[in-house]
Formats: sequence, C-alpha cells, structure tokens
Amino acid sequence: MKTTPIAILALFALALPAMAQTSTPPLAAPTTPAAPVATPAVVLPPQKAYVAAQKFGNDGKVNPGFTGLHEKFVKEAREGKANLVFLGDSITAGWGRQPAIWEEAFGKYTPLNFGIGGDRTQHVLWRIENGELEVIRPKAVVLMIGTNNAGTDSAEDIARGITTIVDTIKSKQPQAKILLLAVFPRGEKPTGKMGIANEKLKKVNEIIAKLGDGKTVHYLDIGGKFPVVDGALSAEAMPDFLHLSESGYRIWADAIGPKLAELMK
Repeated sequence: MKTTPIAILALFALALPAMAQTSTPPLAAPTTPAAPVATPAVVLPPQKAYVAAQKFGNDGKVNPGFTGLHEKFVKEAREGKANLVFLGDSITAGWGRQPAIWEEAFGKYTPLNFGIGGDRTQHVLWRIENGELEVIRPKAVVLMIGTNNAGTDSAEDIARGITTIVDTIKSKQPQAKILLLAVFPRGEKPTGKMGIANEKLKKVNEIIAKLGDGKTVHYLDIGGKFPVVDGALSAEAMPDFLHLSESGYRIWADAIGPKLAELMK
C-alpha cells in the first residue's frame, strides 16, 4: 500500500504529543547552598585564680600559642644560662618590643622573659609547676601578674593566686630573690580614668605587700611612677591605659633598676 503525503503528515501530527512527553525536562533552578552552621563555643568550668591551669580556647582545647611559648620557655630554662627571669602576662611579654631598653637595663644579668599575653595567675602557676623553673638557677625572679584576673576573680582570690606563685618560686628556686611588683594601675577606655578594676587591683596590692620579708621576697610598688592627669592614666606611657609604650617601659626599667642591682649581687 502506498503512503500518500497527506497520510504522512497525519501520522507526524499524531506523534508530536508522544514526543513532547518524552523530551528532556527543563533544568531546575540552582539552589543556594545552606550557610555553614557556627560551632558553638565550648563552655568550660571557671578556673580558680590560685589553682594551676592551662589556658583554653573557645573550642575547649588548650590554646596552641600558650603551649608553644611554654615549650619554648622550658627549653630556654633547661639551658641553665640565665641569672634573671621575668614572669608575667602581656605587659611583661611586651619587653620583646623594646630590645634596646631591655638590653641596656638587664642585659648584663643574662635575662629571660617568660611573659605570655592573656595569662592569669593560674596560668603562670601552671607554667612554673611544669618546667619553666627547672634546671635554671637564677639569682632573681621579677614577678608581676594579676591584671587579667580583675574581671573574673575577687581581690582576695587574685592575691591568693599570687601568693601561691611566690611560694612555688621559693620552693623550686630557694636561692633566688623574688622582686614582687604591685600590679600596675589600669584605666578604662576611652578616658583612661581608673575605675572598678583598678580599685580591685589596689586591694590585691595591699594584700600581697605583706608577702615582702626583706630577705627572699622584696615587694615594690612602682605604679605611682606612671603619669596620671586629672585621675586618668596618660596615654603617653600607656596608650590603651593598660599596656606600656616605649616611655612606659623606660619608666619600668628605671624604677626597678636600683633594687634589682642590689638583688643581683
């Protein structure tokens, strides 16, 4: 049987619906990827100012910067070369930015700087209980710590933490004289006025001043050396009213120089 052109057209028209049903469907619109879910900070139990503890991050793990510096200090201590050790937080660590003043004031004593930013009394205590005062036999240790505890601990607990550090130094380094510095004054931003935190630290200093015995422990309050104008700390010596500038470190060096020379004999 012959198929006429008209018949062919009719068959093609009948096939069109079926072809449409089997054609590739249009691509779906791209979806926006879901935003990553933030990992909640790990809530750790509060640390006591007078109980040795490592420094932890928001992830609940030991702060790697703290660990790295501690290991470095332990290695330096085990070399046994230094006669003078500075212990403290970021204010002490800041000597690293003033090499000329440091060398001029303390270089003759072969010093080591064991300051770590953000440290509290419990962190310094943990460090000296875990290697930073091993092998080394310094003639003197300069200690200034406690300002980072001001927001969380009572004056009595901060002083207890400092007392525990002093007792630990005496136990591990009985030959060393301890130059115990009053916690430096601090001001509130943006004015530099000395407020609640500074009042707490004044109470801390009143308590730890009693640790000075004139033999092993020598207490020295140099806070009055830092310039104050109308009840506010000068930004010249403390740009953020807590950490020291070059002139602030010069004040520190000059203020402890005579006493330190006496202790280093």
